[in-house]
Amino acid sequence: MRLPPIPYCGSAPLPVEIWTRWNPDPLAIGLVIGLFLIGRAVRARPLPLAAGCAILLLLFVSPFCALSSALFSARAAHHILLTAVAAPLLAIAWPAVRGRPAAWACAHALIFWAWHAPAAYAFALASDGAYWLMELTLLVSAIGLWRSVLAATAPTGVAVLLATMVQMGLLGALLTFASTPLYAWHWITTQPWGLSPVEDQQLAGLLMWIVGGAIYLVAALRLAGNWLAERQRIAIA
Repeated sequence: MRLPPIPYCGSAPLPVEIWTRWNPDPLAIGLVIGLFLIGRAVRARPLPLAAGCAILLLLFVSPFCALSSALFSARAAHHILLTAVAAPLLAIAWPAVRGRPAAWACAHALIFWAWHAPAAYAFALASDGAYWLMELTLLVSAIGLWRSVLAATAPTGVAVLLATMVQMGLLGALLTFASTPLYAWHWITTQPWGLSPVEDQQLAGLLMWIVGGAIYLVAALRLAGNWLAERQRIAIA
């Protein structure tokens, strides 16, 4: 009998063993350290660079990585932290570059939705290479989105962030109201954590819909507020 593949973060842990499930993979640790050293070499802003790298260590080295093998809701939180927290911190660390925010938003939305399709999600858990393809495409597209937003005019940046909030909220709503579990890997991994597969999926949807959407909304409001304050300052001057 063929055994199911073991995801990059390992088999689904039980609650009693979660704090022992660190991921000492030299590749993950080396990539984060290398990113930090490159950033320091090119004089990236140290505080957001360090904070972004710390989030990456949390996601890929700490027991949170293993938790995402057990709970789809943890995977949703993982992707929110990756694309809406680590990515903007890393984007702030490097100088913003003018690009096409709408194009980056479309590319990121396509990648985000594609990897949350059940078949693509199962593919990402089937091999380490597929897993890293998922994570890197999500992170790179998110950094591109945030860097282009930071360099764009405020109205454009606000519109792009609100559009991203809407697309993430829509995906979250679909997961929240789905009446059947969609992700086969988690059909037998959620019960030790006190959740049925459907409840776990609904929690994941709520995280995307409410928490993920709130991050983009707050960023859009902050950008709009800074823009209005600057226009008022210019008008007074």
